[in-house]
Amino acid sequence: MRDAINQLDTDLFLWLNGLYASWLDPIMIFATERNTWFPFYALLIGWLTFRYRKQAIWMVLTLAAAVAISDQTASALLKPLTLRLRPCHVPVLQKFIHPVLECGGLYGFASSHAANTFALATGLWLLVGKQYPWTKWIFLWAVFVSYSRIYVAAHYPLDVLAGAGIGVLAATLCVFILRTVQTRFTHRNVV
Repeated sequence: MRDAINQLDTDLFLWLNGLYASWLDPIMIFATERNTWFPFYALLIGWLTFRYRKQAIWMVLTLAAAVAISDQTASALLKPLTLRLRPCHVPVLQKFIHPVLECGGLYGFASSHAANTFALATGLWLLVGKQYPWTKWIFLWAVFVSYSRIYVAAHYPLDVLAGAGIGVLAATLCVFILRTVQTRFTHRNVV
């Protein structure tokens, strides 16, 4: 069963990675670079601060905790535990893939990019999605960044799906903890 899943994952990776075009390469490099998104993060923090004032501190800390948990789960826990090579490090795949960047670290399961972007998107949606339904569109950004990791041959689709799941769970946990603390604090002040 495991071999069948790995083969399906490899086949899907080769198909998705094979959907490249020279004009897409710089776009995917832009999307996959971590430093690209710092202005977006600064804008998001600025918007939360403007809109929620003091409450924004707890929101930003919750989002940061979700990203930190998702990142460490993917990078520090799962990559050394599973030892699954990135597709760009698998010798038999070299003649079939379209690598756009240097391969990076040896292991790829699970994708930290997917974990972190989905943690941020999910956390933001859970925190302010009812008031600002447009925040659901940030999931498209998370999908775009996650797909870029397949495009540049750094991850298999299951690496990305696992990372996305980790991010969603980390954000859900962190927002749940924040809401629980807020409820208890509010209840304590009422009594």
